[in-house]
Amino acid sequence: MRLPAFRVNEDLRIILRNLGLVVPTVGLMAALSLPVAAAFGEEYALWPLGETTLVAFGLGAALYLPFRGAGETRLKHGLLVAAVGWLLVAAVGALPFFLMSSRLSVGTSYPFADMTNAFFESVSGFTTTGLTMSLRPDLLPHTLQWWRSFTQWIGGIGVIVLMITLIAGPRASTLSLYFAEARGEKIHPSIISTIRTMWWIYLLYTLSGTVLLWGAGMQIWPSLNHSMTALSTGGFSLSPHSIAGYSSLAIELAIIPLILLGAINFAVHYSMMHEGGVRALWRNYQTRGLIVLILVWCFFLFLENLATMPVENSARLSFFQAISAATTTGYQTADIHSWTDTAKLILAAAMFVGATAGSTAGGVKVMRAVLLIRGVSWHLRRTISAPSAVLPFRLGDRVLSGEEASRQLQSAAVITFLWAGFLGLGILVLLHTVPEGFSLSDVIFEVASAQGTVGLSVGITRPEMATLSKLVLCFNMWIGRLEIIPVLMLVRFLFFGVQ
Repeated sequence: MRLPAFRVNEDLRIILRNLGLVVPTVGLMAALSLPVAAAFGEEYALWPLGETTLVAFGLGAALYLPFRGAGETRLKHGLLVAAVGWLLVAAVGALPFFLMSSRLSVGTSYPFADMTNAFFESVSGFTTTGLTMSLRPDLLPHTLQWWRSFTQWIGGIGVIVLMITLIAGPRASTLSLYFAEARGEKIHPSIISTIRTMWWIYLLYTLSGTVLLWGAGMQIWPSLNHSMTALSTGGFSLSPHSIAGYSSLAIELAIIPLILLGAINFAVHYSMMHEGGVRALWRNYQTRGLIVLILVWCFFLFLENLATMPVENSARLSFFQAISAATTTGYQTADIHSWTDTAKLILAAAMFVGATAGSTAGGVKVMRAVLLIRGVSWHLRRTISAPSAVLPFRLGDRVLSGEEASRQLQSAAVITFLWAGFLGLGILVLLHTVPEGFSLSDVIFEVASAQGTVGLSVGITRPEMATLSKLVLCFNMWIGRLEIIPVLMLVRFLFFGVQ
């Protein structure tokens, strides 16, 4: 007799038990943020952070304690935990935005007094997107500035990765949760050792980035915040004009290495530190692909912008914005809304592809782009070759068999097709909800930015935008961060139940 895919009681117990472990990570973040509020004398922020801590741990306990004896987590459970867990984390993470802003004022300076805006900001933060409801982040209290950056910094490495760091469970359970959060590679055979190494790399780069930006002319507080949001490829800035607000070539040049580091697989960083130095970057086919694609985007964007601006401006702006889009970081040095439709579509294509798998970046990923590009040539050779011919498929330093190549190509094609489909759905909805003055290319750009977890904007994302538009962009950010499959598993669960 065939057993159902899910066992109703036990599967739900496992899912709820794990959700009870994920949600308290927000409580820990809020508790760790209390010293920031105290250091800057923002006493009014202490209770909102304390209340967030209580809500997170209370909700976690309510989900975990009744089901703590549930069985082992498998991949099917992990996918559902990732999909629902990220929504719960974003909802609880919205509380500091909402509670602090409600105590301060209502308006453009503190837009998070509207819970929809607070939730949007939280989703954008944890998914490392960077689209923002705050028109004047420079006027926000230091505690809220920190909370925005902190959500992106934790979101970059992953809330489930943080949970596994704090509560190391059975190897099979941690493995299922790790892969469910769109993490595909291990640095060490052990997941726990892999995660610890990721944290050391992340902390080292964050501190180094802070010093680098400080040396380039930023004050120490913006340097810390921008280092956190650069390495997480998040893009939140303390300036209302993003990096353009600093009007400094030195800062732009200092921040580029940070966002490139964030867009590269953690395993490559480990190899670079312990084995081959900078040569390890070029040996990795994903990193090579990212570098080549960035050069391509820079070249075409530079040529397009030459028609509307001087050579030196076109070079500087095109170079920075192409890197910002391709790494899915989202810092801006230009008014992209004023650029040509072709320039916007070039950036949209860069955001669609994104950076490398196993990094903090979003998009379809360079890995899948390389697979599909090579797959076209390989498929054509198979078509004209004899049925018995053996045609190996080379991917980096690996040679795949025909069966393995077909399986990986099929997976890449399915994910890319679904990614494009959800992108189209977001575009259709946004076309009917954005105000006049925005073109089709603007809408494509904004949705691609949300789903690619980038954060570049042509001005559509604002506090006064329609609620439906905010929710649609939240949906695109969510599926973009989780790479679609966990979301589809959740849809299956909702329609067909755990059976």
